[in-house]
Amino acid sequence: MLDIKLLRENPELVKNDLKKRRDEEKLKLADIILGKDQKVRTLTTDLEKLKQRKNQLSQEINQTKKQGKDIIPLLQEMKQLPEKIVQIEQQTIQLKNELLYDLQRLPNIMHESVPYGKDDAENAVIKTKGKIKKQKFEIKSHAELAEQLDIADFINAGKTTGKGFYFLKGDLALLNQALIRFAVDFLTKKGYIYIEPPYMIRKAVCDGVTDYEFFKNMIYKIENEDLHLIGTSEHPFVGMFMNSTIPKEKLPLKFVGYSACFRKEIGSHGVDEKGLFRVHQFHKVEQVIFCEPEQSWKLHEELLANSEALFKALELPYQVVNVCTGDLGIVAAKKYDLEVYMPRQRKYREACSCSNCTDYQARRMDIRYGTPGAAGNKFVHTLNNTAIATSRALVAILENYQNKDGSITVPKSLVKYMNGKKKIGGKI
Repeated sequence: MLDIKLLRENPELVKNDLKKRRDEEKLKLADIILGKDQKVRTLTTDLEKLKQRKNQLSQEINQTKKQGKDIIPLLQEMKQLPEKIVQIEQQTIQLKNELLYDLQRLPNIMHESVPYGKDDAENAVIKTKGKIKKQKFEIKSHAELAEQLDIADFINAGKTTGKGFYFLKGDLALLNQALIRFAVDFLTKKGYIYIEPPYMIRKAVCDGVTDYEFFKNMIYKIENEDLHLIGTSEHPFVGMFMNSTIPKEKLPLKFVGYSACFRKEIGSHGVDEKGLFRVHQFHKVEQVIFCEPEQSWKLHEELLANSEALFKALELPYQVVNVCTGDLGIVAAKKYDLEVYMPRQRKYREACSCSNCTDYQARRMDIRYGTPGAAGNKFVHTLNNTAIATSRALVAILENYQNKDGSITVPKSLVKYMNGKKKIGGKI
């Protein structure tokens, strides 16, 4: 959430940022917010004047009474004041609630290095790494190959649960676990604290970490309870510190977490293909950092470097894009996507998303740093990045590492996590 003082004192900065996003609706909202903010300040001034007048009247009534003069007009005025005060207080409370709601709909201020663009087609490629293998045979889709090797079952998953779900079996299930252990080991060795979060969070957390009105169509709600299945472990991680102050000496706090994640994936990004790429349930190792503002841009690059190191170790070709203004969500000030190469599609597809959210989430969640209980504590910066989303990494491995005979070579970095197994569907 933006600081209302920023919009109040520098409205053109906010509006120019919204123009870069091509968001006419939010531009109108910015003016609505400014109008409501002015009204709140006017009501606050009126309320203070009424309270002052009430105190003055008490003194005037006493003085007038001592002088033996008529106090009835003063008493009549005094009688009307409490009702006026209550009315203005109620108006102010309602308007402040509307103002808070509207402020939470405005997106974060983007970093100056975010490229201008309409949609994801205009994201700027900033680096391409890894060698694309020239396979001299027709590459099978990961789903077809997995079913032929009997290491995944999509048909019976559809029977038990529905479209967008799957059974991982045998070596593919073990490869999934290998990816998790590989990423967790890598990051814990770098000093990241390992956490397994709850798989459900309350609406207050959802609304704090993202735009709930937008995100609610992507996540599953538990019927008759104030609980939602998590779409990413970033959300409970950030919620862990809501309404609290982190001692300055503990920053930066670096976490790595594993969780299952659940998303409806509807609309234009729906479950549009058989297999593992876009599914309702997937497994992810996530990185989350809480830090001082001065540290966040350096740590943003660190998070990206971590994911790059993992994909380099897996020897999977990838590219990194700087997400453009029209494709950037409301929370991030800047976002990199790491896209892994999918040979069957002959294109790079998103595998990791690396965001610096600056103080946007922290302001919504009231997460500060400094001395707990002291005045003037500032908001932390929050950052997040996928280390490994295993379902997409599995797709990349099944396509990049498949052999002509239908077997799959296990990436060298994962062999030790596969108990020494070097091939799936072939000899060890």
